[in-house]
Formats: sequence, structure tokens, C-alpha cells
Amino acid sequence: MVNQTTLNSEVSYTGVGLHSGINVEMVLQPASADTGIVFVRSDLPGNPQVRAIAANVTSTMRATTIEDNGIKVFTIEHLMSAFHAMGIDNCRVLMNAEEPPVADGSCRAFCELIQKAGVKSLEAPRKEIIIDRLYRVDDGDKFVIALPYDGFRVSFTSINPHPLIGIQYGDYEISREVFQREIAPARTIAYEAEVEALRKMGLGLGGTMENVIVYNDEGWMNELIYPDELVRHKILDIVGDLRLTGIVKGHFIAVKSGHALNTTLAKCLYDQFCRK
Repeated sequence: MVNQTTLNSEVSYTGVGLHSGINVEMVLQPASADTGIVFVRSDLPGNPQVRAIAANVTSTMRATTIEDNGIKVFTIEHLMSAFHAMGIDNCRVLMNAEEPPVADGSCRAFCELIQKAGVKSLEAPRKEIIIDRLYRVDDGDKFVIALPYDGFRVSFTSINPHPLIGIQYGDYEISREVFQREIAPARTIAYEAEVEALRKMGLGLGGTMENVIVYNDEGWMNELIYPDELVRHKILDIVGDLRLTGIVKGHFIAVKSGHALNTTLAKCLYDQFCRK
């Protein structure tokens, strides 16, 4: 039996939000067993909070948003991915704005932050979500499937019409070591022609060439860490979105999936395993 975990000490990180462009101080605090991941708005009276669970997802436009108690936080997927892969069951995330810092557009900094804090075992068993049969959600030619599997594995096919990207496939057994080496450094990606449209919508206001990989019709505008960095970041995202169900065990197969389908599956699994 595996016990629940939390951080061994408090750690903080300051940076700018990817979409809001607002500077934010984020503090990760240890939490007791069965707390889960809870975001706390330290800038608001009474420090209102919202639990990072699938039932609280209210939007998936370019990021995953959760909302409860009259507050919302968005673009939580990178931090949630780090919590998931690093095996953190319980943590209070204090923020003085609506969005976590983007760091370099990946979740490497958050994994390092968790390592710096240390991981503490608690005197309570982990409520692991073990996939017991096939679950599938579809949207046209896009889908994501959950299958029984003795471990945590993600197989992702990204299909992009741009000839620079095309079809990319990644298949990883998600252990802490593999995730930190192969997935965590993969950064968010944007097409240059879409950037201005996003900013007119109030999105991507904190995006720079330091935290977003940008491509245009001529090629990549900044250097890639991996030749298939896009699909690795897609895997990073789905690992974070699935954490809204809990810490899962299963094989997740996705084709062209994004936050909408990821969180639809997370809600399906949450209803099946967490509302009993």
C-alpha cells in the first residue's frame, strides 16, 4: 500500500502569467492527508480557495480553468502535471493572482521546486484511481481513451496540418525520472499568425520568446529542446489535466486531444471513481 504525500517544506516561485501577463507570487505549502491540491487566492479577503478537481473545470479555452467559491484560477495544467508526475497528493497553492507563473513554458521549474521542498509521506493510504475498463471520449476525429494498465502510460498522436510539424507520436511510461528527463522540459508552442489574434482576445499577454516556442511558415523562430517537442508538451498537458481526477494508473491513448477532451475524460473518471 502506498501512502499519501505532501511537500516537506514551503517553497515559492515568482513570475508572470502566460495569458494574463500579470506578475504573481506562488507559494506551495504542505497540506494534511485528504486535502488534495487546493488553490488559495491570497490576494482576496478571506483567502477563498478552489479545489483542483475535474468537477470544478469551467473552461478549456487555450488552458484549463477551475472555479468555485466565486473565484477562478486558470492555466493550472503545467503545475498539475508536475504534482502528478512527482507523486504529490496534497498541497496548498497560494497565489496573489488568478494564474500561476508560466516559468519557461514547461513544468521543469515546478518539478525542481517540488524537489527543493522535498516529499513527505503521510499516515494515510493513497486513493489511487485504477482504470478498470475502457473509457473513451470523442470529438469528431479527436479522441482520448483510458485502458487498464499496470502503471501510468501515455500514448499521444499529434496531427498538425503545418508541414513543419505534421504527425508526431510519443509513447511514455510516466515515472518521475522519465517525466523529468523526457516530458517536463517541453514548452508550450504557438503559431506566429495566431499570436496577435490571441492577444486581442486577452490571451497570451505574458508570452515571450523565452516561454513560448513560436513557428511560422519559414520555420521555428527559437531553438527546440526536442525535435518532437510539440507532442511531448501535449503529453505534459494531459498528465496535468488527468490529475484533476487524482493520481491515476492506466494507459491513456490520445489522438489530437486538447484540454477540452482531456478534462471531459477527467470528469468521466471523477464521476466514476470519486463521487461514490
